[in-house]
Amino acid sequence: MENEMLEKTIGLIVADDLAILRDHFCSIINGEKDMKVLAQASSGKQAVQLASELKPDLMLMDIEMDMRHDGIFAAQEILAANPEIRIVFLTIHEDDDTVFNAFEVGAVDYILKTIDSSELVAGIRAAYRRNSPIRPEIASKIRNEFSRIRRNESRIFDAMSIVSSLTPSEKAIITLLLQGKKPAEITAIRNVELTTIKSQINVILKKFNKNRTKEIVKMIKDMNIAHLFYR
Repeated sequence: MENEMLEKTIGLIVADDLAILRDHFCSIINGEKDMKVLAQASSGKQAVQLASELKPDLMLMDIEMDMRHDGIFAAQEILAANPEIRIVFLTIHEDDDTVFNAFEVGAVDYILKTIDSSELVAGIRAAYRRNSPIRPEIASKIRNEFSRIRRNESRIFDAMSIVSSLTPSEKAIITLLLQGKKPAEITAIRNVELTTIKSQINVILKKFNKNRTKEIVKMIKDMNIAHLFYR
């Protein structure tokens, strides 16, 4: 099966809004015996149209063309209609969001435009066989993301433990704090003495190990658990 794949000419569409870059990539691809550029696209919209008409084996596509992430939006549409097409993104960006967005839509590789021609060709062949390697720069980002998720999980677990220890009265006060209410306003709403509210807030601060109620509010909002206080 792999020999058959290697013998077949890989049909590609090159999508980039800069003609000089399209011509550069097309020149490299057409210089290979097992590859052929079927068409060029200068926008995500055109890439979607050509993919539908020509059914290429692989799309070599810039992430940003007409607008930010234009290539990603185009890839989603292309893969929804033709899931067998391999998408290899070309970009000058290495930021985490762009990398993860690229792979989330189903890209098989993510190549920097500064890559040399031999690596580009090798990347296309690997993507066609669906055995693209995880590049070192991508592997590093994945490791960092897993570390971030682990840290978040730990923070959420700690926060949930604290939330479960709160009394109904303390939860009610936090709900009002999330709404931007001040201690004096909370006093009026709950119809108790200001000293009582201040005392309860001090207990809440100790439970969360914070110095200010703003820190608690920010933490709850950052972890998207505010809904727990509105039940």
